[in-house]
Amino acid sequence: MLCDDVKRVMYFFLDGSLGDQKRQTIEIHLGDCPDCETRVTIHRRLRGFFRKRLAPLTAPETLRVRVVQSLRAGQ
Repeated sequence: MLCDDVKRVMYFFLDGSLGDQKRQTIEIHLGDCPDCETRVTIHRRLRGFFRKRLAPLTAPETLRVRVVQSLRAGQ
């Protein structure tokens, strides 16, 4: 795996949305590449920082109802 590959999928990696094989390949690369490991660590810390400081937002119930109605109408 190349560093550019890690950069392209880093956010998917941090979200945990990659498949097991791709995730393991990235973890191996991170063990071998201090630059990518540092980059991922910084982004992981930034995500944690924002999660702690930003209150979760929820959509109003009326919006949820409208979205569900729109989805059903499109089927």
